[in-house]
Amino acid sequence: MTEGSPRHCVALSGGVGGAKLALGLSRVLPGDSLTVVCNTADDFDHLGLRICPDLDTVMYTLAGISNRVTGWGQAHETWSFLEALAHLDGEIWFRLGDRDLATHVERTRRLRAGETLTDVTAALCGALGIAARVLPMSDDPVRTVVLTETGELSFQHYFVRDACTPTVSGFRFDGIDAARPSPAFLAALEDDATATILVCPSNPFVSVDPVLALDGVEAALRRTGVPVVAVSPIVGGTAIKGPAAKMMAELGMPVTAVGVARHYRERDLLDGFVIDDADAGQTTEIEDLGLPTLVTGTVMETLADRERLARETIDFARGLDHGRGDVAEAVSPERSA
Repeated sequence: MTEGSPRHCVALSGGVGGAKLALGLSRVLPGDSLTVVCNTADDFDHLGLRICPDLDTVMYTLAGISNRVTGWGQAHETWSFLEALAHLDGEIWFRLGDRDLATHVERTRRLRAGETLTDVTAALCGALGIAARVLPMSDDPVRTVVLTETGELSFQHYFVRDACTPTVSGFRFDGIDAARPSPAFLAALEDDATATILVCPSNPFVSVDPVLALDGVEAALRRTGVPVVAVSPIVGGTAIKGPAAKMMAELGMPVTAVGVARHYRERDLLDGFVIDDADAGQTTEIEDLGLPTLVTGTVMETLADRERLARETIDFARGLDHGRGDVAEAVSPERSA
């Protein structure tokens, strides 16, 4: 951790991309200085079990047991349950490995016993030895519906069963009007110890927007008085992981870091933006939106990449004057090895 690092960092995360940066943050900050708030609008019930894909990806990554080949699930997975289910003509389009299955069974048991998703997640993280605090965005159900040319699809049907093939025309978050942020999420935003809020390089539409759409979150972000910085998930006109680039194109948006910056800028919540070296030519256009911009390597292929990006992003945020709409003068930190 660099000298003078923030006392506490709150990171808003989706799945794989967010989990990578969350791991980097967990390596450069003390465990009690990091809270990761995960999107739960991807959650669904399958085979009678509550599945929380983004929460699980973040948990497994922070615990060091994630499957680095698939990007989801656990390492050293076996598939006996799924093979047996296939023999019974059961639904196998959503692949549940034997190790992963244990998480879903235990989560469902605890939820049915009356525990909140926040409490269940804390218990699972404790069992996995995770020092950082991992929170669901809400204890209430919110479900992403993808509007497509072939009709409405639940997110997992679009994403997994249909492999993101249908053309997207929009999104709806069922339950968002009644849902409330996890009390621990709001408390983290309002904590005097919180000095930085980061939006991880996650899908803006289906990973970050549901978190921001929760009642009270945008207001809390505006009240924080600390820098809010986002990392672009688009690099060189494509998404490192997931369908964000495809969605942007189908929605008629430029598939660029500028396109992402404009999407977030509409909410007037950011104080800074981080883009990859490949998109350095877009810096002026992004800064013209009122967003000071850090240009660095954002593709996280190694653990060192994750740590370096985490450190640089935190240092960049520290150099920002909080005040949306003004281009603050910030000194880009030197790269770490």
